[in-house]
Amino acid sequence: MRSNFFFFLVRRAINAFVTLLLLILLVFVLIHVVLPTPEAMAKVYIGSTHYTQSELQSVIVRYGLDQPIYVQFLNYLANALSGNFGMDSLYKVPEMQLLDKFIPITLEFVVVAIFLQVVIGVLTGGLAALYRGKAVDWGIKALYLVSWAAPVFLWATLLQFGFAYDLKLLPSMNVANPLLTPPKPITGYPLIDSALEGDWSYFDSLLQHMVLPVLAIAITGFGLTTRMMRSSSIEVLDRDYVRLAYMKGLSGGKVFFGTVFRNAIIPIITLTAVQFGFAISGAVVIEDIFLYKGMGFFLYQSVVNLDYVAILTTTIIIGISVIVANFVADVLYALVDPRVRLE
Repeated sequence: MRSNFFFFLVRRAINAFVTLLLLILLVFVLIHVVLPTPEAMAKVYIGSTHYTQSELQSVIVRYGLDQPIYVQFLNYLANALSGNFGMDSLYKVPEMQLLDKFIPITLEFVVVAIFLQVVIGVLTGGLAALYRGKAVDWGIKALYLVSWAAPVFLWATLLQFGFAYDLKLLPSMNVANPLLTPPKPITGYPLIDSALEGDWSYFDSLLQHMVLPVLAIAITGFGLTTRMMRSSSIEVLDRDYVRLAYMKGLSGGKVFFGTVFRNAIIPIITLTAVQFGFAISGAVVIEDIFLYKGMGFFLYQSVVNLDYVAILTTTIIIGISVIVANFVADVLYALVDPRVRLE
């Protein structure tokens, strides 16, 4: 069994690496479609309309833009795999130096949102399965269909107007109160750093500012988890060993949480990885609405300012996060269901 699991990990790791290579190739092709000539690419690297012809040629030679296309790709691939995405054409600093400040902010609230939507989806899906065909089931169906049908930006706007502007219960924008001093970067994640330093006023401010963005993503995404959990639970409930458990006189709660839940939740693992990708991409809209200055906000500003280097780098980072999430989901799936390792 251990050898099967090891070979399963190797196969999934190879698949993830090949997917990463294809992603980098796609981005490289897009670069040369948008900027087909060395001069056009050099102008982006310069990031200014004021330049001389000698400066343009200097940039072309420095970045190897006059070399054959396959040499350019190999150089780009080597740099990308080492985390070197070049200088930002707008801020004139290394691209990863900028993203190091924004990525943790996005990951913090996205992870919390995914956790919340999985918890809500699993509980409501299981409840709908237990009471299928009854008022509870129909009520949960109506609830998740409404949440699922509305786009994330609509929920974000409604939450902002309702809880921030109208009821004034929560802050309407920013990552934290700008009047407070941020904690020293220990891990790079503000929520963790403020807790490690014992700065509970900043920690509380972070949580308050995080509520609305988290709710916007969780409300939009929990419906799919609910539907999957309901279908999976009903399928398990109809199996013979579950009926046998009821015949033995076990209560509905013991049967569901002791037998049904463990088997029904397996598909949710893969679904969560897919939803993580949707949440990361949805963060672009969410962060712009709430001025939540994470990776999505940075990407939006890069598009507005036509910062091509930042746009392409952020695209690769988002792609890598989705690939890693799917790899982790595959590993977890194999751990809870050993049959997957033999496929």
